[in-house]
Amino acid sequence: MIKLAGYEVENRQLRLTEITKRLADAEIRLAVLVAEGEAEAKHAGQDAEAGWYLAGYSAGLKVRKAALQAEIDAIQAEERGARDALAQAFEEQKKYEQVAESARTAEAKEAKRRENAELDEVGMRMARKSA
Repeated sequence: MIKLAGYEVENRQLRLTEITKRLADAEIRLAVLVAEGEAEAKHAGQDAEAGWYLAGYSAGLKVRKAALQAEIDAIQAEERGARDALAQAFEEQKKYEQVAESARTAEAKEAKRRENAELDEVGMRMARKSA
């Protein structure tokens, strides 16, 4: 069960890594859009003809930024879910490890108890022989 729980943790870590990469990519694309918008506005300020097209470009840019922001928000929600799932997987793995450790400890105690009982028996036999 511990190996299975470890496998589950690895899978969830990989999924979280993939989601984090997608989020970073989306945030970079948003930053690029913002930079393009600033560059276009600067260009429109220097060229009167480009100024005519700025309003349409700005409207389109606003729509693309909103769509990208919605994608970022969805990925962030997915990331939160993946983090919660990973935390839960870690908790389950820890529980299995604790159960296994408790079993090993109980087994060691039982072995020690049996050894002591055998030594007591040997001692009793020796005491009877010498008496």
